[in-house]
Amino acid sequence: MSKLIKTDICVIGAGSGGLSVAAGAVQMGARVVLIEGGEMGGDCLNTGCVPSKALIAAAKAAHAQRSGAEFGIAAVEPQIDFGAVKDHVRRVIDQIAPVDSQERFENLGCTVLREWARFVAPDRVEAGAFQIKARRFVIATGSRAFIPPIPGLAEVTFLTNETIFDLREKPDHLIVLGGGPIGLEMAQAHRRLGCKVTVIEATKAFGREDPELAAVALSRLRHEGVEILEDSPASRVMQSDGKIIVWLKDGTHVEGSHLLVATGRRVDLSGLNLDAAKVEFNARGVVVDARLRSSNRKVYAVGDAAGGLQFTHLAGYHAGVVIRQVVLGLPARAVTSHLPRVTYCDPELAQVGLTEAEARDRFGAGLTVLRQDFHHNDRAIAGGATSGMIKLMVVKGRPVGVGIVGAGAGELIGLWALALSAKMKLSTVAGMIAPYPTMGEISKRAAGAYFSPQLFDNPMVKQAVRLIQKLVP
Repeated sequence: MSKLIKTDICVIGAGSGGLSVAAGAVQMGARVVLIEGGEMGGDCLNTGCVPSKALIAAAKAAHAQRSGAEFGIAAVEPQIDFGAVKDHVRRVIDQIAPVDSQERFENLGCTVLREWARFVAPDRVEAGAFQIKARRFVIATGSRAFIPPIPGLAEVTFLTNETIFDLREKPDHLIVLGGGPIGLEMAQAHRRLGCKVTVIEATKAFGREDPELAAVALSRLRHEGVEILEDSPASRVMQSDGKIIVWLKDGTHVEGSHLLVATGRRVDLSGLNLDAAKVEFNARGVVVDARLRSSNRKVYAVGDAAGGLQFTHLAGYHAGVVIRQVVLGLPARAVTSHLPRVTYCDPELAQVGLTEAEARDRFGAGLTVLRQDFHHNDRAIAGGATSGMIKLMVVKGRPVGVGIVGAGAGELIGLWALALSAKMKLSTVAGMIAPYPTMGEISKRAAGAYFSPQLFDNPMVKQAVRLIQKLVP
């Protein structure tokens, strides 16, 4: 017989969104049951953001040994111990893991059940030997790697982000299916770690990003030796004599030693028995309104499970929206117009708000587009990081979108995420004092460029200045 637990909030999934809901709610006095059938910390800690950035850091260290000539440092070919690189990745995960651990959340006051959950009624979930009756439920189950229905793929040995970080042997030739952020981050990292890499993309690499900015990043990847095949759908896959062979639609093929499938992610809700909960869902995830509430008023969804954009920081933001409602009883709605995104290749590629194409569709002739190249920035020149630019989309003196490609783009985009969130005028950014020399001056200079024609190219301003010079003693 199942043991019944009554609680205020039941959180299903201990990834970024679920942990944020649980931690916030329990520390403010709510009774919380947290259910996780897999690893605490979810995808981000174990198979996503954390290990990928650790691998990228190791790859950057290797690349630095090859690329010091412009600084007067003799280039050398690094001696790479691929297994030791993966040890570094594991150490990073282990160092962060206690923050997401079962022990920490139990110490906070949560009841943590390491079981798989399924609804048995609109107000009840079953998890192992327990049934949980809650006032509110939060589905935070994340997503899994999407495996496309390519003939032969199911019969070969392939990697996903969930398995590649456990690989301790260096691939001789890594084939990457998918030219999106995950695929291209892993492609560059493995190339810098000494692997031959071919990326196969059915449409355009970085297809979601501003083409002008994406071109800068893709040029660097190709320059470093990553082969990127665009508009090249895979037609079938086979494995022969230990080799992976990917046939393309045009009849050519690519042969490699390992295959990474990085064709996106898909929400998997099949085990939750959502029909019993009277929760509407589709292939994208749980169907939610702007409050992140499902068709069952007791059930909310956050992060990937909510069927929208798939970012760890979005899941954390969603958690705050839900906490304000279910813990504090305050109205709250989720919006994504100020949500930044970053691809951590080198140079980094970051975006918040509308791209140029999106802004032109919405605002037409009312849009002003400003560009500022990194090669005008003194810190970028000193650091040999002049490949990049910032692009501002401005309407009536306010930014509606910002794209950045270049060194530190992920850090630089934070200011613009704040600007869009707070609906700042561009004059606020132009008027800030940025320390010299920093990359942050790029943002100030780009914002100032909006006002330059009004000040420097305006005959009336020049006439007024000449008059002032005559009249003021």
